Amino acid sequence: RLRSPPLRIADFQEVLGEPTVALAKLRDLCFSGIPFDGGLRCLCWKILLNYLPLEKALWSSLLKKQRDLYSQFLKEMIIQPGIAKANLGVSREDVTLEDHPLNPNPDSRWNTYFKDNEVLLQIDKDVRRLYPDMAFFQRPTDYPCLLILDPQNEFETLRKRVEQTTLKSQTVARNRSGVTNVSSPLKTTPSSLSEYEVLPNGCEAHWEVVERILFIYAKLNPGIAYVQGMNEIVGPLYYTFATDPNSEWKEHAEADTFFCFTNLMAEIRDNFIKSLDDSQCGITYKMEKVYSTLKEKDVELYLKLQEQNIKPQFFAFRWLTLLLSQEFLLPDVIRIWDSLFADDKRFDFLLLVCCAMLTLIRDQLLEGDFTLNMRLLQDYPISDVHLILKKAKELQDSK
Repeated sequence: RLRSPPLRIADFQEVLGEPTVALAKLRDLCFSGIPFDGGLRCLCWKILLNYLPLEKALWSSLLKKQRDLYSQFLKEMIIQPGIAKANLGVSREDVTLEDHPLNPNPDSRWNTYFKDNEVLLQIDKDVRRLYPDMAFFQRPTDYPCLLILDPQNEFETLRKRVEQTTLKSQTVARNRSGVTNVSSPLKTTPSSLSEYEVLPNGCEAHWEVVERILFIYAKLNPGIAYVQGMNEIVGPLYYTFATDPNSEWKEHAEADTFFCFTNLMAEIRDNFIKSLDDSQCGITYKMEKVYSTLKEKDVELYLKLQEQNIKPQFFAFRWLTLLLSQEFLLPDVIRIWDSLFADDKRFDFLLLVCCAMLTLIRDQLLEGDFTLNMRLLQDYPISDVHLILKKAKELQDSK
């Protein structure tokens, strides 16, 4: 049984109060859910995602170093290209000698600029729709990026780039086949909301901060760049850090989210890389694993899904790739992630959560036909994540 909230908070404080955090103990506590109080979740996630080391004495210098590094990224990847663009518009000397927009050379800075814009438009489209049922991402942040919003700056910000870029037709091709239906039926946005108001100059909505994080990630990781769905992974991380009760942490939510997201992506990025789909680290292998685990735990249900030709990619692709972030409301996703991040075998527990989700609706699945069952799996009916996690833990213990 779980201890009462004050005792649980004390347990966390005790483990986090040691000069060196005992990781096994911390994982154990986090697995059962992290209290929101006192910024505990933020701190624990930063440790579990290998952003903060276990030695407490190193924390402040590491955070300062990483946050400075992130400012550097902003300068190099957003501010300088923006300034170069602003300056190029002014100097109209003989452009033929200079780099110019029609320069066919693949190393041309303009070529990179246009390619970046395609990625940016895809990110922009996806982040504007983050958690439409919550106002949070549309609200202004208390800590807009002053480097970028400085009114002295005449350079082109990401916001201006999006407004000015009309290469929309080319972005559609970037969608990964089959992932176009990434959001579940319940979560679609009414069309009136699809174009959000952009906040006045000097203010930034939280979704714009997320956009910047993803853009910088894409620039630094050209091998994978941006794939639709990454917005659903960065959303809960950023939300958790940007609502931290400790204002000192909250102020640096953008940089901290960026590094935690980068570390998390290092573990799950293979799910997003199409060419790895069928390799042992790819998503197909993991989807098959959900079914082989189900076969062990509940052969009758497994055979029923097989007989109806319900393949795991019809539903488990989204469950696994997006760490269930589209199946539940945000606070519940965050609770599931406490357990996922605390799992020392990393995402093995996720496979058990998926199996638990199947076995908890086994009666309906055994009675339903293909259409009915697909609807259940695409729009999962149980919203009590505690029940699901409890069931997954039972499956884990019954190995």
